[in-house]
Amino acid sequence: MDGQLVVVLAVAICAAVASPLGGLIAILLNPTTLLLSIFVGYAGGVLMGTFAFEMMPKALEQSSLLIASGGFALGFGLVYGLDFYINRGALAGPKSSQRRWVEGYHKRRAPRGSQVTVLAGATSVEELIEGLTIGVGSAIDPTVAVIAGLAVGIDNIAEALSIGALQREENQERYAWPIFKWTGLIGISLFGSAMLGWFLFRNLSEVILGFLLATGGGGMFYLAVTDLIPEAEEHQYQESAAISIAAGFLTVFVLSEVL
Repeated sequence: MDGQLVVVLAVAICAAVASPLGGLIAILLNPTTLLLSIFVGYAGGVLMGTFAFEMMPKALEQSSLLIASGGFALGFGLVYGLDFYINRGALAGPKSSQRRWVEGYHKRRAPRGSQVTVLAGATSVEELIEGLTIGVGSAIDPTVAVIAGLAVGIDNIAEALSIGALQREENQERYAWPIFKWTGLIGISLFGSAMLGWFLFRNLSEVILGFLLATGGGGMFYLAVTDLIPEAEEHQYQESAAISIAAGFLTVFVLSEVL
């Protein structure tokens, strides 16, 4: 079997299994706010480090500044567009001056699903981009696939813990099956898109591979700055979020130099 295929298979399987594993942890432990702050913050730091030290530099090596920037903008825009669609075109922070208008708008036109449905459904779609990143990264350099897979796996555990916490709030008696259902869907989405990325794109030119890798970087950047880092800060205690974000960022910095 081709060595690169072995790498992408191993990485994709581990990253995919991470989601139901996180769901199992959420079922057994009922994550505390401190645990969520630490783990979600660490995942955010890992994603930021992977974007900064591996994905964008490799994308730039394969293509050009203009192409890599365009790929990043596309990936960012795709995930932003998904977020905008799910929330019916209205988004505002809790302290935003427009918050009251957005809440009133959502009473008339509710977001497409409950909090759990929105989070899990959006994450499942985002996994398509992250899975493609693993497949494309493996075609460029197995090290990129390993580090990206590590980042995605940690992110999947963090997202599963968040889904578990929300599901427990929405249904305090029957939460186990919905948690497994959603986290399983996320894992399947990740594995399938990683295989798709490998088999469809591995023979493309270096320029296109660089563009696709930058697209994945843009999507992961959006996820980190709008989802993981804000959630970690919401649950932080004694700046646990800041410490864990820094730890995740440094982890990837070290790995990018060692591997």
